[in-house]
Amino acid sequence: MSEIMSCGTQEELEAAVARAAEVAGDGECVVLPTDTVYGIGCDAFSAPGVQGLLGAKGRTREMPPPVLIARPEVMDALADEISDDARALARAFWPGALTIVCWARPSLGWDLGETHGTVALRVPDDAVTRAVLERVGPMAVSSANRTGMPAARTAEQAREMLQDRVALYLEAGPRPVREPAAGARDAASTIVDCTGETPVVLRHGAITLQRLREVVPAVHGGGTEDAPAPTEPGADPASAAPGTTGASVPGSGAGNDAAAHADGSAVPATSPAGESGADTADQELITAMVQDAAGSDTASVDQLRDRDGSPEPRWNGTRALSMDEAQLLVAGDRDESASMRAHHDLPGEDRPAH
Repeated sequence: MSEIMSCGTQEELEAAVARAAEVAGDGECVVLPTDTVYGIGCDAFSAPGVQGLLGAKGRTREMPPPVLIARPEVMDALADEISDDARALARAFWPGALTIVCWARPSLGWDLGETHGTVALRVPDDAVTRAVLERVGPMAVSSANRTGMPAARTAEQAREMLQDRVALYLEAGPRPVREPAAGARDAASTIVDCTGETPVVLRHGAITLQRLREVVPAVHGGGTEDAPAPTEPGADPASAAPGTTGASVPGSGAGNDAAAHADGSAVPATSPAGESGADTADQELITAMVQDAAGSDTASVDQLRDRDGSPEPRWNGTRALSMDEAQLLVAGDRDESASMRAHHDLPGEDRPAH
């Protein structure tokens, strides 16, 4: 039977953080508030925890979750070959709603899913989340919802969807606390792939492309610069995953987010939609994942990705997701389609911050 704990007072917060550390230490999942939406998280180094997270959301390993960290300094312990652009973006926007996809250190003893050697990292701007991260360490975090459903804005909303699949729910009021900045396309985190020479936006979110370019002018819009903004904020903070990433994408993941990408893994944000809005949400996911359309002011970017499932931590391919592959990925994210796994020739599971 799951439990819910309030974080309203300092005493309640301390008790909730201690309990969250116990639950994560036992390889179970915790729902916690972030600066974007509520996330479902676990110890990033716990294989049972990551499996429980993916299972609770109804995902497979092809959409791994992003990883939330308490402080920017932790980035160096988890990421390898961090570019100057990635560091500049981290200095400017962490803590905050930016998920950065980097190469993961090959020596890390974790299994977030099919990350293709990458990790989506974010430092959330939320006191409750950071207090938990200080106790638990890096956490794999994705939005607290079943895949295909709107991201939870309260612990109770998360509980309605995830029920006893999660051991502990931390309640700290509605999220996000602040409205997204003017021009932001979503309340979820923006995901930027920094594994290549040019940073590429994998999901447009709370931090606008204009603000990113004020720090790193070379940031590429990912072919979605002219896409219309969602009519409502909110979605999977961690769905995009590098490798799909959006990576985790993830997330990316809350976790950012995705898947993402997880926050990413990390998959692009989806608008809250019922049955009638499913097609629109799918198209938004596909548009944000496909990297073959150049922005109006920049040429197409090739991040030297091979998304066919090589077991190596690095790859030397030269193509991004095709539209057909993106269609399959979205279908697999919704219904765990066996055809998607066969298409990518990958062993079976997931990756979307939050």
